[in-house]
Amino acid sequence: MTPTPVVDLISVTKHYVHGVTALDDVSIGFGAGTFTAVMGPSGSGKSTMLQCAAGLDRPSSGQVLVDGRDLATLSDRKLTLLRRDRIGFVFQSFNLLPSLTAAHNVALPLRLAGRRPDPQAVRRGLAAVGLAERMNHRPAEMSGGQQQRVAIARALVTRPAVLFADEPTGALDANTSRDVLRLMRDLVDRQAQTIIMVTHDPVAAAYADRVVFLADGRVYGELHDPSAELVATRMLQLEASC
Repeated sequence: MTPTPVVDLISVTKHYVHGVTALDDVSIGFGAGTFTAVMGPSGSGKSTMLQCAAGLDRPSSGQVLVDGRDLATLSDRKLTLLRRDRIGFVFQSFNLLPSLTAAHNVALPLRLAGRRPDPQAVRRGLAAVGLAERMNHRPAEMSGGQQQRVAIARALVTRPAVLFADEPTGALDANTSRDVLRLMRDLVDRQAQTIIMVTHDPVAAAYADRVVFLADGRVYGELHDPSAELVATRMLQLEASC
């Protein structure tokens, strides 16, 4: 049975100035508790799709539903609240505040929302990413992989319906990347977290349940239960045809 979509794009088109079409009638759903990698050549529309799906940008036409809510019907304030409470973000740059400890960085989204952080919840969040013993360390005292784990814990502290990851291992070495990807895989398998990850790396994509390929703003097929070799081959074919 197909999982219920947590994120659903329906005939989404996005035009920019000078006649540039970044997305062209894209329809795709992302089921609850699934891990999807999005790949494609440079300029294929990957980042635009992520931004529209996450409510960071509004499409020119079509619908985007997140957690059952049509983003087009939300005011800017309600959209901000939805992003804050139901959507998590992880980027290539960790975006941690250098003056704050790991625990305080994780608690920051709750404080910004005017909520009193539960120290036990923050501790559990860091324990879930393997950093229970680093709670009082600041970013400069941690490796890149540890900083990305803190960023993931911060993204999950509000228990979001979906976690968007934009090149989350792009600044990490191969061994550290594997650790972070295994963590993300574990979040899906053990906690039924929904993850949508944009990546250029076939090895990273192979951790996902499926890979969605974009080119020229359109979906050009999928791979389920992917291997790095199959993903790399499909990307070569896609780049040759563009």
